[in-house]
Amino acid sequence: MKTYTGVKDLGNLQDAVKEALEVKKNRFAYKHLGTDKTCLMIFFNSSLRTRLSTQKAAMNLGMNTMVLDVNQGAWKLETERGVIMNGDKPEHLLEAIPVMACYCDIIGVRAFAQFESKADDYSEKILNQFIRYSGKPVFSMEAATGHPLQAFADLITIEEYKKKERPKVVLTWAPHPRALPQAVPNSFADFMNEANVDFVITHPKGYELAGQFVRGAKVEYDQRKAFEGADFIYAKNWAAYRDPHYGQILSKDMNWTVNTEKMGLTAGAYFMHCLPVRRNMIVTDDVIESPQSLVIPEAANREISAQVVIKRMLESL
Repeated sequence: MKTYTGVKDLGNLQDAVKEALEVKKNRFAYKHLGTDKTCLMIFFNSSLRTRLSTQKAAMNLGMNTMVLDVNQGAWKLETERGVIMNGDKPEHLLEAIPVMACYCDIIGVRAFAQFESKADDYSEKILNQFIRYSGKPVFSMEAATGHPLQAFADLITIEEYKKKERPKVVLTWAPHPRALPQAVPNSFADFMNEANVDFVITHPKGYELAGQFVRGAKVEYDQRKAFEGADFIYAKNWAAYRDPHYGQILSKDMNWTVNTEKMGLTAGAYFMHCLPVRRNMIVTDDVIESPQSLVIPEAANREISAQVVIKRMLESL
């Protein structure tokens, strides 16, 4: 594996999940793969789970790890060609990338959507420059349009907790005080559309996701109807995708908050969220603290999803 940006990079999804569950049983079985190898993790944006889980995954594989916080411990980086660099960015990404690549064997990149240009965000300008100019295997630790490490961990969690072969999985929009990227819901949809699940997306009108991620999924605008008979409820906020409202908040309707009454419409569903979560906006205290909440096991599986990806990259060196 040379790049990891979406579900297609994993190949056979059942094999990938099987490998993940095997890795989880013995996290240190492949330490020989990473001996004398270095993983560089580059963060243009803040992180808690991604930083810790990915670093732990690389260490499980015997790797050295280096973490670079762009704009907090390094020069600010210019990303655009043709810019007269007379501002606060003294180094260009096109020089920085090959320099960083000199010091490592694998690179992880985290760079969120800017919501300044949908074309720029959905072309994944920063991530793709690392893929093009580093000459090293590159994996996404959340990009402008996707978070495939999170979605892989979500799938692993569903496989561990499902009670029937083809569960009903519902991705629901929920209110939030800030405009958030579509990365997590995009990747969740990307994975669920390839998994053996009955997948439904529910959100207010105006919050439709990009077609390449929705694909053949059922879209239901009535949240209560979507919840009926569900086995897993995955809550997440995202800002509008469609023009002319790209990146905007169209609603903060608290009627979309996931609560106990709505969970009662399901088939005893588990609750999922990628974290961090705004309590009593996205989900009420009683739901996230209930025995049906999987947010902690889900977060723990971030280590496993990252380890499978890095393992495969090491095997390709």
